[in-house]
Amino acid sequence: MDNKKIRVAITHGDTNGIGYELIFKAFSEPEMLEFCTPIIYGSPKVAAYYRKAMNLPAQFSIIQKAEDAEDGRINLLAAVDEEVKVDMGLPTDESGAAAIKALDRAMTDYRNNLYDVLITAPVSSQNVKIEGYTFKGHKEYIETCIGDRNSSLSILIGDDLRIAAITEKTPLAQVAGAISQESIVSKTTLLWQTLKRDFLITNPRIAVLALNPSINEEQSCGKEEREIIIPAIDHLADKGIQAFGPYPADEFFGSGYFSEFDGIMAMYYDQATVPFHALYNEDGVLYTAGLPLIHTAANTTPCYFMAGCNEADPTSFRHAIFTALDAFRHRETSDEVGTNPLPKLYHEKRDESEKVRFSIPKKHAPSPFPSKNGKQGAPKGNEQKEAQNNAPRNNEQKEAQNIAPRNNEQKEAQNNAPRNNEQKNNNQKAQQPNKQKAAQAAAALSAVLSAVQAGQKPASKE
Repeated sequence: MDNKKIRVAITHGDTNGIGYELIFKAFSEPEMLEFCTPIIYGSPKVAAYYRKAMNLPAQFSIIQKAEDAEDGRINLLAAVDEEVKVDMGLPTDESGAAAIKALDRAMTDYRNNLYDVLITAPVSSQNVKIEGYTFKGHKEYIETCIGDRNSSLSILIGDDLRIAAITEKTPLAQVAGAISQESIVSKTTLLWQTLKRDFLITNPRIAVLALNPSINEEQSCGKEEREIIIPAIDHLADKGIQAFGPYPADEFFGSGYFSEFDGIMAMYYDQATVPFHALYNEDGVLYTAGLPLIHTAANTTPCYFMAGCNEADPTSFRHAIFTALDAFRHRETSDEVGTNPLPKLYHEKRDESEKVRFSIPKKHAPSPFPSKNGKQGAPKGNEQKEAQNNAPRNNEQKEAQNIAPRNNEQKEAQNNAPRNNEQKNNNQKAQQPNKQKAAQAAAALSAVLSAVQAGQKPASKE
């Protein structure tokens, strides 16, 4: 690994939205250029228009090809040569076409290995017209260009939450029929692999949410949980993946228990996005897993209503840049370690085989629902201790000590959710979200669940 700065490709998004404002504000601090070399795929004329209209403190150098990008400056690659009419706040076919032209040029340059990571400014699928293709979003389009169909997974990332969904944008009426053991196993495995490779979490713990809300103690498990989700979790455990659940979503987020896990797999789109937006509002990052290219985006829309008002907050966009930089370094480190692994230095005294001391237990996670063998809760006795010894500690210690044995107090706390107030104050003060935010997330998700039961379409963030 050399000391060359990471080359960050940034597409300008919808030219009538807040894309250029986010980009220029994100790089308004000179220190940003010390971390990476930005290459903005866009229109020099549109960029100059926004800079002047909002008096943005941004100086950029126009280049014609990515090879000409230089460190220490904002490089603006002229991906859109023709005149583009700017109508701030108004989605048009012209602004959508400009967004796709920039993205297409970025895809071409990626195939030629001219940059390292990609960050996309927001677009609206409503005004992107491509002959013979229905544009659904950046993820699907990039997947079509450089990946296999249905090979990627969207992960929403907050301070202490990483959540994905099995059925990402499937209509609610079709969700139950779209869920299968195979889809749960494959997508949860992809989430687990991404946490290991791109986030350097050695032994990820993943919570799997239930499709149905718990009704009462006598009827807490629905058909989908019994026949699909629980068998899928058991299969994941057999593969050595620490999958826990299924957990009723409203109780799971309302209790703040989500902070105990490295990743969460929801069953449908609103089950993931509603609590995430309640907890993180505009600070979240959208990460695309499963592609050879590292791709992130700010968790926001083009926000036409504030285009040109100089009110857009660049925090989420800046987080997207840092997330991509970290993932690139982590992936390099992980691949290097995998190529040249260190020899095993410790084996169990009573075991002469190649079994490593801290092997992942193939056990079902604690859950309010029964597993296929009819039992509830965590493994008992030595099996329980082994499972706890492999569980990561709080978020601050996950990467450094996530396979270290815990003391008795930590073991007991790990298997009882939610923790009591004293433990929260002493052990997780830095990790637990604000109680009010957790309550808001639970209330928002309860509204979605009620709408699902009533057969209505819940309101979701566009």
